[in-house]
Amino acid sequence: MKARKRLTPEESRNSALAAARALLIEAGPQAVTLKAVAGRIGRTHANLLHHFGSAAGLQGALAEHLARSVCETIIDAVHASRAGLGAAREVVDIAFDAFDREGAGALTSWMLLTGNEDALNPIIGTIHDLVDEIAPDEASHDGRGGRIHRDTLTLVLMALGDALIGGALANSLGLPRDAARDRAAAMLEASLAEQQGA
Repeated sequence: MKARKRLTPEESRNSALAAARALLIEAGPQAVTLKAVAGRIGRTHANLLHHFGSAAGLQGALAEHLARSVCETIIDAVHASRAGLGAAREVVDIAFDAFDREGAGALTSWMLLTGNEDALNPIIGTIHDLVDEIAPDEASHDGRGGRIHRDTLTLVLMALGDALIGGALANSLGLPRDAARDRAAAMLEASLAEQQGA
């Protein structure tokens, strides 16, 4: 019988998060259980309890992991766009894909439906950190938020809504599937043009 490789706590946690992400994409948020993740990585249920405390803890850690991964990609795309190497549509596609293909929209709605709203705090915090990095000097003196704060709110809400009902709604309205992405890209392009003209 071959002995299992001993992983560091960080390697074990990262392995579990990668397995949880794969389960999320393959079978939806209800499949992200301690038992399923443990089985996928060849660890025990108790091992995952040690790292995450509960299934809700695992889902919260997964949400934070997804948010960090997506936000890092968005930051790279924003910097490329500002350097003239990318387009607003790339930022939109990254955000929309994160909520749709990567499962963040389904995970968000699952956590809300199961009463695990606190697990959304890492997602919200990570998005806030993203905005602070993109626009460190943007201040809100009137309580309405700065332009990038408002654009980020709109983009995230559009991506979440599109992931949940975008396909069915676009179809019922006789619109192409990527109509919401087109609108989001137009919004960002107009906002960038307004910023450059200021």
